[in-house]
Amino acid sequence: MTKMGLLQRLAVRMTPPFITPTAASPPLPSFTHSLRRNLRSSAAAAMSATNTPVTPLDLIFKEKKSLRAKVKKQLRSMDPNLRSQQDVAIQNIVLDSPWFKSCKRLCAYISCPALREVDTSKILSAILNNSGQDDDAQVRKKLYVPRVEDKNSYMRMLNISRMDDLIANSMDILEPSPFDADGNERENVMFANEPVDLFILPGLAFDKSGRRLGRGGGCSFVFDANTRRWCCTHDSK
Repeated sequence: MTKMGLLQRLAVRMTPPFITPTAASPPLPSFTHSLRRNLRSSAAAAMSATNTPVTPLDLIFKEKKSLRAKVKKQLRSMDPNLRSQQDVAIQNIVLDSPWFKSCKRLCAYISCPALREVDTSKILSAILNNSGQDDDAQVRKKLYVPRVEDKNSYMRMLNISRMDDLIANSMDILEPSPFDADGNERENVMFANEPVDLFILPGLAFDKSGRRLGRGGGCSFVFDANTRRWCCTHDSK
């Protein structure tokens, strides 16, 4: 598998330099490139079957649901050893890249083995265990990781400084506790004074241009041009 193919298992986005307090890169284009050819025939079939108008968005959501089911099946059947090898290769690509070495603040997800997400443990360890000295390897980095607050998937990105800052939630997914060991509330990236350089997020599928298809039940970050800040929204489609 090519380097680009490996990175398409892991969405790595860098934020534009002109943005101030951020939590992610600009919203990715809609994942419709591989779906458009099916929309017209699907619309005709739906109309004839139900006599109910079907919007293009309805068809896109239906096709995305079908594609998600197909990809999840392929992931379940993937050889664990191959997946592990690719996980290591992907993380090495990230760790060796100049854009990772030079970034100072980043958001990253905590991988969940049950979801067969690309492992990020090596990346997180490299960030949290670095000496803090500027050198050719990397500069000291500030890390924000996600915490889901409620059943509506409202999410915050909170700063952590060590792996012990993480606790398992009800789904056994590691998340930051809302308060640090001294009882202080953790910094929320939405209110950070410095911009985020890099955002590493999971994806279920990608097209050849790197456009991302998520799982349909998580969160999205949208840049508000009026406030020039990032807002966290729920994406159920």
